[in-house]
Amino acid sequence: MNKKVAIIGSGNAFFKDEGIGLYAGKYIKENYWFQPDSVDIVDGGTLGFKLMPLLQEYDEVIIVNTASDDEKTPGDISVKTTDQFLEGSLVKKTANEVEIAEMLQICSLTESMAKTTVISIVPEDIIAVEVALSQSMKKHWNHYIETVIIKLNLIGIEVFKKEKEFTLEKILNTFANPSIEFNRGF
Repeated sequence: MNKKVAIIGSGNAFFKDEGIGLYAGKYIKENYWFQPDSVDIVDGGTLGFKLMPLLQEYDEVIIVNTASDDEKTPGDISVKTTDQFLEGSLVKKTANEVEIAEMLQICSLTESMAKTTVISIVPEDIIAVEVALSQSMKKHWNHYIETVIIKLNLIGIEVFKKEKEFTLEKILNTFANPSIEFNRGF
């Protein structure tokens, strides 16, 4: 039996680094293919509670997003299970960070919830109204993507790079200039 796996890119593309989860989802969607072919990549945007059905529809879910933390350096990456993510004090500086945490808390009380991993990166700038990434996010971009790929491998998904690269700059341009041709960004 193949596991149904979802990668949910979460964030707000209009507040600079807060969009990095969306960009990561789009980058993986455009640059990789999977075996078995049972991975869906979802534009989670700022849907918050509307993502709950996904946590019940899939066997495994990987949420890629930001996680503000004044005690860590921008670019620090964490990989946490739902329980680890919800333990201790969560720093929540954006509506999206609040909604993801609350959604996971509620879903963890239900009978059927996907095994969920949250791969977060500490943002530098979530204030500027700009579809872009700060230099520290660009510096850690490859490591962020590799972290998602490693997690997919660990759950039994083989990941293969496509021949032609859809660059980070093209991803940012697609979100800055959404069109029907590019499915409004994602």
